[in-house]
Parts: sequence; structure tokens; C-alpha cells
Amino acid sequence: MRNIPNYDLYGESARPPWYDAFNFEWIVERSRPNDWHIAAHRHDALLQILYIRSGTGHVLVESEKLSIEPPCLVLLPAQTVHGFVFSPEIDGLVITAAQRALESISKVVSPGLLPVLQRPALIPVRREIGEHTLMPLFGLLEQEFRGSARGHIAAGMSLMIALFVQVARLADAVSSAGATTGSTINDRRAAQLKRLRELIAAHVREHQPIDFYAEKLGVTVAQLGRICREELGHSPLSLVNDQLIREAQRDLVYSGSSIKQIAHALGFEDAAYFSRYFRKQTGVTPKEFQSAAHRDLSIN
Repeated sequence: MRNIPNYDLYGESARPPWYDAFNFEWIVERSRPNDWHIAAHRHDALLQILYIRSGTGHVLVESEKLSIEPPCLVLLPAQTVHGFVFSPEIDGLVITAAQRALESISKVVSPGLLPVLQRPALIPVRREIGEHTLMPLFGLLEQEFRGSARGHIAAGMSLMIALFVQVARLADAVSSAGATTGSTINDRRAAQLKRLRELIAAHVREHQPIDFYAEKLGVTVAQLGRICREELGHSPLSLVNDQLIREAQRDLVYSGSSIKQIAHALGFEDAAYFSRYFRKQTGVTPKEFQSAAHRDLSIN
């Protein structure tokens, strides 16, 4: 059975989330020794943000392969399965930071940043903004990371918040085109939605009803539905279906298990019913999706 590797940084064993607050490196430092190919993996507690100034390639986000068109930002929250193929001409950097620490700071200074921190995104950047706004921030972050002056970790995390303010502004600028979402959510609702996502991730294979999640959050089913529709534009059931399909797609692409085994692991007693459910949600059968994904992602 093929497992998705869990790393601190790619190629290193996962360490406790408190070990380092943030890490800065240039993409070539890690990708060149790996022949410009970073295989699919995830980080349980760490968020990554890449700024790519030039070069080509693609990024794998869950089961989707996206072309890199620089300059751009790539945002990968904790637990997002991701991988890269870069051209040797790639010029860019990657910052890795403790997700929970960033979220804790955001809750205090800018709760509206929380949705930005929690969603994968590929965000185009105008070159003048990249060079005159983002690069100075990245330069300061590199300085704090490589230095040992008093408070350098605190300074670095403060700069990360400033960086994500810029990321949120860029997301707002392109949200009308559907590239990402820049909505602001108040602190209480942000916490409720974050907890809902955590609950769904933990219990989705149990096929719990929506009132189970509402009860866990201390709200009524109607209140939960209103929060989800107003803040996310989706029903709670849509979030459950999205998570279940995402886990099904991961298993189909990476696990090496049969469709019957995957159906059982996802809480479906009947593989035929799983196939009908998957097709209703995605428009293709599990087998069709698996074959296309393996072909497109070049997974043997």
C-alpha cells in the first residue's frame, strides 16, 4: 500500500510542530539535489508559501496538477498533499511556518486572515508588486531566519503576518475572477468553521448526519446551515461531500488499494454504491478518475 509521506521539510522526518517557528530557503536548495522533482507529500503541522519569480513547472495540490505561471504565490496549508516539478531555471523561495502559531497570532491581530491561511491557493502576482512589496518582506524574513539577534523568531512571525496581509489583498484583487476567495469572516464564525472542518476531517468516514456536527459545535442545524451559506456559499452537507470525495480521490491516486477496499475504508458497505456516489459528485466513476489521475500525474 502506497502511503503519503509526512515530512517536516521534504526529505526530513516529521518533527514536533513547536520545533521551529519558520524556515526560509531558496527553491534550488532542495529541488536541485532532487532533480527538480519533489514527490507528493504533506506536512501535518506546517504551512508553506512559495513565491516563484521565474521558471516553469507544475504543482500538485491534492489530486489537481496546476501549471506554474510566474510571478505567482503558492499557498499550501498544513495537511495539504502537494508535490512539484520545476524547470532548472526556477527562481523562487519557500517559507515554512508553524500553522497553529500563525493562526493564533491572526486570531488576535486580524481574524480575517484565517480563511487565507487555511485554503490552498495559487495566486498570480503583478511583477511590480512582487518586486517592490513582496521581495522586501521576503528579504527581511531571510535576514531574521539566518540571523541570531534577540527576538528573531518573534520578528519573523510578525513579518509572516505582514506577508499574509499582502497575500489576502492579492486574493481580494483576483477573487472576482474566481481564482481565490478573499472574504472576511468574524472571529467567532472563523473559529466555528475551522472546528467544523476539523470535525468533518475526523468523522467523515463515519457518515455522521449534519446534526452530529451541529451538536458538537453547540448550534442548531439551521444555524450551522446559515453560517456555512453566508460565509462559504455552501451547505454543511456540501462540505462533508467535498471532504469525503477529497479523501476518496487521495486513496484512489496514492493508496494502491482496490476500489472495493477503498470503498470499505471510506465507510461504504457496498462498492457499487460508492461508485454511484463518486460519479454523482464528480461526473466520473472511481476507475475513470483513477486512470486519468495516474496518467496526468505520471504515477506508475
